[in-house]
Amino acid sequence: MQKRTTILIDSDLLDRLDRFAARSAMTKTAVLTAAVQSYLEAHDAVPDLPFLAVGRSEHGRLSLDGRLIARREAGLRPGPDEV
Repeated sequence: MQKRTTILIDSDLLDRLDRFAARSAMTKTAVLTAAVQSYLEAHDAVPDLPFLAVGRSEHGRLSLDGRLIARREAGLRPGPDEV
């Protein structure tokens, strides 16, 4: 399902988009969709974790330690309860 949206864009960039779409025989919608998909794939990729396991332990901090390790491997900051 497609939805309509409105964006604000610099007039020079919009001119470039118009020219590119015309040269490529694509609609502006198709160009913008491809650009957004490409950007999100490059910036929103889930990191490849080397190993992650789930288990049960008598050690009360195991889940906190596991979350801390997973966040560190993903390049994320620790949460407030993991410091």
